[in-house]
Amino acid sequence: MPTRQTSSSGKPKSPRIQVVLPEDLCQRLSLLAEQESRTVSNMAKVLIQQGVQRYEQGAASDAPVERMRTALEAQQPRRLRGAPRRLRLYRPG
Repeated sequence: MPTRQTSSSGKPKSPRIQVVLPEDLCQRLSLLAEQESRTVSNMAKVLIQQGVQRYEQGAASDAPVERMRTALEAQQPRRLRGAPRRLRLYRPG
């Protein structure tokens, strides 16, 4: 559960969480932050925001598939006009 602190002016600060990262991931995050001229904390926030946004978009992309499936299931079945022209039968032997 994120903790919320208050500043000296009495305004609430943003919620804070604690994350444990493997050493190599922490180093990679530090390098990215340095390249972007950001703090490690700010870089982590930006990357988390992007990841959550991509995740939500991925979940939303399932919606068109569901609409198409529903539309196809709502259609009435149609009969074929005549028999197929070529019919290959399996003859054991």
